[in-house]
Amino acid sequence: MTENRLLRGLRPWVFPALLIGAFEWYARRAAALGSDALAPPSAAARAFAGAALDGSLWQATGFTLGTAALGLLLGAVLGIALGLVLGLSRRAARLGSVTIEVLRPVPSVALIPLAMLGFGFGVRMELAIVAFATFWPLLVLVQAAVQQVEPRLLEVSRVLGLSARERAFKIVLPAIVPRLFVALRLGVAVALVVAVTVEIAANPNGMGYAMMIAQQSFDPALMLAWLGWIGVVGFAINAAMLRLQRGVSRRMGVVS
Repeated sequence: MTENRLLRGLRPWVFPALLIGAFEWYARRAAALGSDALAPPSAAARAFAGAALDGSLWQATGFTLGTAALGLLLGAVLGIALGLVLGLSRRAARLGSVTIEVLRPVPSVALIPLAMLGFGFGVRMELAIVAFATFWPLLVLVQAAVQQVEPRLLEVSRVLGLSARERAFKIVLPAIVPRLFVALRLGVAVALVVAVTVEIAANPNGMGYAMMIAQQSFDPALMLAWLGWIGVVGFAINAAMLRLQRGVSRRMGVVS
């Protein structure tokens, strides 16, 4: 039983290990032929250890995660609140449909020049863009989830004389918990991607900026180390969100 459980736990890591091994062989072969554009994962691991020891890894990671989290919080609060309103009110949904469909397709990175004019370089500029990027998927997914709530639940809430606020917090939110966490997981991924993109393009801080500096310094090992670390951070955050989703669902009596 224990052996079978161990095999099941190791099975998802087989393909990543094969990919790393293949890339290690290819990068070493390219280096033997005179190319210095690629670094093998073993060199990236050494560069990663150096960044961890000198503290630059943790400083840049903390900046990116802090900014992404604050931007996600702002976008999530606004997106969930407006999604509830639009999901519960057909009139509000009709009034806001054109505005939403015009603004939602705007790429968040296209706002970098405007955000730089308004906020300059730094945290506020990145926060604004991350909040804009995370607002729309949360709004759309929450609105769709609310519209699919069992109509009889809403009828019962009206019969009981619940106010709109009580209906939202006592009936609607518990009913959409699984879909709400799907929206939040998507928002977390979007926040991290946008934060790193903004740092590469315009903000001299964080993991994206550190990766760009490694590229400009012709240090492919360090650049690959940052790229791999960003993937690991995203994987860890998603795993934490899944655990949080299961815990909250169990406490609320919802099967996800």
